[in-house]
Amino acid sequence: MRKARLSVYLETQTLSALTAFAEDKGRSLSLVAEAAIAAYVAPAVDEARDAALLRRLDRLGRQMDRGERDAAIVLETLALFIRHWLQASPPIAEDAKPAARARGAARYDAFVEALGRRLASGRRLSRELPLEEPQNRETA
Repeated sequence: MRKARLSVYLETQTLSALTAFAEDKGRSLSLVAEAAIAAYVAPAVDEARDAALLRRLDRLGRQMDRGERDAAIVLETLALFIRHWLQASPPIAEDAKPAARARGAARYDAFVEALGRRLASGRRLSRELPLEEPQNRETA
């Protein structure tokens, strides 16, 4: 393929950087300049890079949305549990507190064990819940 000649004027610093790069890579100034110009005017490279970046950003956005949703589920679950526990737990007499502590410790150990089994199985409560709020049955 026949090549056309092009004369360009470069700033001294740009020419120095181009020369150093060409020497470092063992290439001619002409070849490095041609490759740089081709990369600059080739929109397909930029578009492909932009598309890949957008896909990655979309994926990160979805992961953040799931994280926010899961955090909201945890917060609401904890709030409901605390409200229920405070409403349903009667005061404990002083002489019954040691037995209640022992029973509470055993229940806690069983809870931690069950939680460990569930986490090890890969099942997550957040995946079992619907993504959207259920519609009111009267309007459905």
